[in-house]
Amino acid sequence: MASREDGGKIRYDEIHSLLDFFSKNTFKTKDTQGNSRLKVIHRKCLDLFAKDYKYATIDNSGGELCGHYPAKLVLLEYEVDDATRNTKVGSLYDLGTMHDLFTKARLARCRSRFVVPVMLYEGKHICRSATLASGAEVYGRSGLDFLFSGGESIPTEDGMVSYGVSRDQSVYVPNGNSEWQLVDSIRMQDIRLLKALNIGTIVDLMVENKKVKFGMQVTSSEKVDKEHRYADFTLISVPYPGCEFFKDYRDNDYVAEGLVFEWNQGYVDADLQVPQSLIEKSRCLGIDWDRYRSWDLIKLTQNYLRLMLYCLHHGDSGLLVHCISGWDRTPLHISLLRMSLWADGKMHKSLSALEMLYLTIAYDWQLFGHNLQDRLGKGEEIFFFCFNFLKHITGDEFSIDRVKGEPNRPTRSDSEPQFDDTVLIGIEDGSSPARRHRDSSGSMSSISSMSSCVLDGTTVPFTVGDDSPFSGERHTNGNVPIMMAQRAVLGSAASSACSSPMAVPSKKPTPVEAASKSGSSVGSWQIVTESGSIRGFTTSRDSPVLVGSESSGSSGPGSSPPEHKEASMRKMRLEEVRCIFLAHYSAVVGMRNGPEYGGGLSGFMGQLASKVGFRPRSNIV
Repeated sequence: MASREDGGKIRYDEIHSLLDFFSKNTFKTKDTQGNSRLKVIHRKCLDLFAKDYKYATIDNSGGELCGHYPAKLVLLEYEVDDATRNTKVGSLYDLGTMHDLFTKARLARCRSRFVVPVMLYEGKHICRSATLASGAEVYGRSGLDFLFSGGESIPTEDGMVSYGVSRDQSVYVPNGNSEWQLVDSIRMQDIRLLKALNIGTIVDLMVENKKVKFGMQVTSSEKVDKEHRYADFTLISVPYPGCEFFKDYRDNDYVAEGLVFEWNQGYVDADLQVPQSLIEKSRCLGIDWDRYRSWDLIKLTQNYLRLMLYCLHHGDSGLLVHCISGWDRTPLHISLLRMSLWADGKMHKSLSALEMLYLTIAYDWQLFGHNLQDRLGKGEEIFFFCFNFLKHITGDEFSIDRVKGEPNRPTRSDSEPQFDDTVLIGIEDGSSPARRHRDSSGSMSSISSMSSCVLDGTTVPFTVGDDSPFSGERHTNGNVPIMMAQRAVLGSAASSACSSPMAVPSKKPTPVEAASKSGSSVGSWQIVTESGSIRGFTTSRDSPVLVGSESSGSSGPGSSPPEHKEASMRKMRLEEVRCIFLAHYSAVVGMRNGPEYGGGLSGFMGQLASKVGFRPRSNIV
């Protein structure tokens, strides 16, 4: 039984180190034993899980179960706090039985990426996997297992046959003469595992019914199982573009607004299928599912996330999410679910934004086999999209509490402008200065461990440690840096991370600025201190203060402060994660958009990296 250790604290430089290692190395489970870096990453993930959960682990250190799953598979049991952490309670799992279930079911799914639980929400498992393996793969992998086992004949128990698999993999095969008896029996073991984990809903992200390569079907899926073995489950087909589509996202200057997948391509034969009963029950979401092919990447991702949250909350059982191999689209949605539920205070309740970012990058992405090095080489920026997308789910309509059946606020329409890779910061013309944080006595004071992003008129504070690259240098005159803004457009990461002057937007707008101006006019911005001297944009350990534009006149001491909307805890948490990620990603990985380097968001991120003290890598070809 695992328990909390003191080694779970994450430093800022460890995010940098993790991303650097992740972007240069393809994870294979068998490498863990001889790689000290991977051992540290595994250990930190376990420490972070232990802060809020009692858990057990299933050993996969040699990759015997799956060659690209974590060396230790975490089985979350229940939540703990300081009062209950050391309570002696036996494991809820029979680990021998669970290992047996995994072993017998592993061949049922593509690349042996069997169903494994990765999150726990109100006692319900959220699982991930690959799609169902084709008959050819099942027989091929079982044959390989037979060869590696020495090719010996294995005695079987009554009603059990080996068909070239080991005793532990032997499964029940019903009487009959079908040549697909092994496929049938293996899939029944998959169902047995699903039921043991109390999974009731399967979310299939494939745009195909069966994956076909070189004219041969290489995978299947539950929705087209001819024997209807999965009829006891709620099957939801929500086709989502594969990682190749995220090259279009990159080439579009990382702007997802208006980027619509081409659904008429020949290989796309899966339609969106949501059971009618679920559509009726979820009308409170206000989603017209018939229009899914017209949705851009933002709206498609938003609506799928809301549907999964609805199923998770209203169902009395768990949820499985999968695509084809389960290492691109699957981690995207699993990571978004984890961060969304964490931001709502429903999961990993004691983790900071820094710790949550580390856990989801390491566990959800790297240790489950996402090949970031290959994806970056191809320009398929699905990993970056995941964290940059957080700004689109900060609203309460994406909170798990809002899908309980209450009418939610209207979401953006297809015609409403969306500032995809920039955010509006600052205040309206004519506004007075915003107040700084006050201490308990009501006097102005700095906050020793806080910084903030300013997003759409909302100040989003977040913790800054001594080792943070966001810790701005103090000015010798003691003045707190303040920002002069006129509805300025700037990425939120910059508002969190820059510590020296950046250029005022040029007269010739970048593609991102041009896109932003389609929704509103954009003025200039600069930073001044309270004494009036012009400084660069910065974050200090003191809270930044906003002042009105010069055209509106300066506000005197007697001016009343404007009313700023309070940022929800959800918004603050997600923006903090995004801010930290953007700064480190730009420094470690770098970005490219088309033939001209340095334009738009990629150029801006390059500047940003230099402001936080990191040396950016060369742009990726």
